[in-house]
Amino acid sequence: MNEFSGLKAMVVEDEGGVALLVEDMLLDLGFEIVASVARLADACEVARTAELNLALMDVNLRGEFVFPAARILRERGVPFVFSTGYGDAGLPPEFRGTPLVAKPFAVEDLQRQIGVALSA
Repeated sequence: MNEFSGLKAMVVEDEGGVALLVEDMLLDLGFEIVASVARLADACEVARTAELNLALMDVNLRGEFVFPAARILRERGVPFVFSTGYGDAGLPPEFRGTPLVAKPFAVEDLQRQIGVALSA
C-alpha cells in the first residue's frame, strides 16, 4: 500500500495516541513524516518552512483552530486534508470543500481523501 512513496507529510494532532495512529497510517501509505506537531504555533512554523507534499491537520487543537496553518499551506501550494469530528459544517466558508476525514476514520478513507487533495 505504498501509493504515496517518497512524499513528505506533516501531521497536526493534539492527542498523542491519535497522532501515532495517523503517523502509522501515513507510513503504511508510503509517506515520510517530516513533522508531527500538537500546537498551532508549531504547525504554522512547519507550514512556513518545511518541504512538504501534504499535511493532515486536526481542526481543533485544544481550543485553537488550525486555519492559520492551513492558510500558510494554501499560499505555498501545499495540499492538506482536515481531520475532525465536526464534519464540513465545522469549517469556515473559505475551507468548505477541502478534503476531510471524519474522526474516527479508516486508512481507506484517509487514502481516498489524500488522493483528492493531491489531484486538486
